[in-house]
Amino acid sequence: MTTDAMESAGKAKGSRRPGRPRALAVAVESVTKPIFGRRGLADGAIVRNWEAIVGAEFAAFAAPEKLAFPTGERRGGTLHLTVANGSVATQIQHREPVIVERINGYFGYNAVAQLRIRQGPVANLGAVVAEERPALDAAGEAELAESLAGVEDADLRAVLESLGRSVIARSRKDRRR
Repeated sequence: MTTDAMESAGKAKGSRRPGRPRALAVAVESVTKPIFGRRGLADGAIVRNWEAIVGAEFAAFAAPEKLAFPTGERRGGTLHLTVANGSVATQIQHREPVIVERINGYFGYNAVAQLRIRQGPVANLGAVVAEERPALDAAGEAELAESLAGVEDADLRAVLESLGRSVIARSRKDRRR
């Protein structure tokens, strides 16, 4: 083999294939970055880490929509939120200073100065998981069945059973403390 042939063979072995597998996050980021950028959310970190920033309590019912900064600035912006209902909006308004502090702590500088709240459908609302039905021991099951024996309506009995199961389980948990 000539030196040129050996050099080209070495390059072929050492070069990376263009179709090699890539992490899904890399591919998704190239698609989502322009979308998030138009909304002022930079790389979407606030959206991806929303639950870690504000806590599960608010993340289930509120989602960041866009971050608007004053002209020529990259701090002191307004974070626009969509909330699922009015009661959550009231809670967020009440806790706005704490939420803004958490967001700024996450970014490491005063990126957000205020929140703007809009009521509407929240995409991650479907992710809220219902609590499991509390398991009762035999005595608890007997107590619950006895208390519901006189209820004839099946729908009402189901609702009362669920409520009773929660009350009995919670009261027993409180007694153990």
